[in-house]
Amino acid sequence: MKIKLFFFASALFLTVNLVGQTIPLIGDNAPAFNAETTAGSLSFPSDYGDKWKIIFSHPRDFTPVCSTELLTLSQMQDEFEKLNTKLVVVSTDDLQKHFMWKKALEETSFKNKQPMKIKFPLVDDSQMTVSKSYGMLHQSASSSKDVRGVFIINPDNKIAAIYFYPMNVGRNLEEVKRTVIALQTASGKGKDRYLIPANWQVGDDVMVPQFPYTEKEVQDKPELKLAYYNVGSYMWFKKM
Repeated sequence: MKIKLFFFASALFLTVNLVGQTIPLIGDNAPAFNAETTAGSLSFPSDYGDKWKIIFSHPRDFTPVCSTELLTLSQMQDEFEKLNTKLVVVSTDDLQKHFMWKKALEETSFKNKQPMKIKFPLVDDSQMTVSKSYGMLHQSASSSKDVRGVFIINPDNKIAAIYFYPMNVGRNLEEVKRTVIALQTASGKGKDRYLIPANWQVGDDVMVPQFPYTEKEVQDKPELKLAYYNVGSYMWFKKM
């Protein structure tokens, strides 16, 4: 794998060459695929319409760290559903093994919580079609050990955020959920367009990308001054 970093005054550009494949980057169209899953046939992303979508990829079934992630996802799946977000799990094992893994997980109590039925699909990617289209094979086409990506996809089917994790470190799924909420909060337009500051949590104040009001607006509506505050000379926040 070759990585080239170019530094400019306003941006960092990253070029990644991966055995003739590339990772779809933020703003790119989410690669489409058709696959068999534990929930039936799936045409992604079209089957999920204008919902938010998250792909969680895994190298193999029954791996210890990945199993804890699926157990945690099963406990959080209704929370994601309330966020209008569909979960899709991709693994390079076949469908038969997926059903075995799913059954084992649905019989497992984790962190003193009752076993949960897994509602989200486990995708058969035994041919590594999805893994290749999302640029997740980092060593060679015959290795699946690096298939540990997370892709958050917006209702326009554009890549909105990307994470990659090593095999020995579990994903922070609360952070994935926080990212979805942050992206949804920041997705407005015009006066409703917000920026999300560092370490933001749900309910925290958000930033605005421009000066929040004109002199005339504040004359007509003095309470506007109470809704905003600045940090330094150019960071403006809106109170939530």
